[in-house]
Amino acid sequence: MDLLRLALYQPDIPQNAGTLLRLSACLGVAVDIIEPCGFVLDERKVRRAGMDYIDQARYARHSSWESFAAALAAEGRRLVLLTTGAEMRHDRFPFQAGDTIMVGRESSGVPREVAERAHARIRIPMRAGARSLNVALAASVATAEALRQLDGFPGEGDEQA
Repeated sequence: MDLLRLALYQPDIPQNAGTLLRLSACLGVAVDIIEPCGFVLDERKVRRAGMDYIDQARYARHSSWESFAAALAAEGRRLVLLTTGAEMRHDRFPFQAGDTIMVGRESSGVPREVAERAHARIRIPMRAGARSLNVALAASVATAEALRQLDGFPGEGDEQA
């Protein structure tokens, strides 16, 4: 089982998906892409978005929320939703090995029924008046904190992570 995974719920913006695939390649965190996407997700576009890092990224495509949720349950993974509406701060949440951090659509987050299925909901504290971070930035901040807590950053020169 992966130490940590990152899930993108029906992403709208291909550049954000590409940024998070690059994060996958650099930090060794696998990505789950939950379709439908707000853009055509084909091999050529994934390669373009991920640039020269795509061969090192690990990702899985799920045709729907239901297929993703079934895979998550089969693997016994906790779902941790990153959302501006959460009470728990990301830096105070006790991440566990096997967690999957999920971010919602850039345009609308996740539907209530998806949020209710999460084991936990976390937020990144921000200055008053700030609405939200870009989804790729927010996912990166939360992923970094989870890896810090789990001592899961790849070592220098570690090709396997």
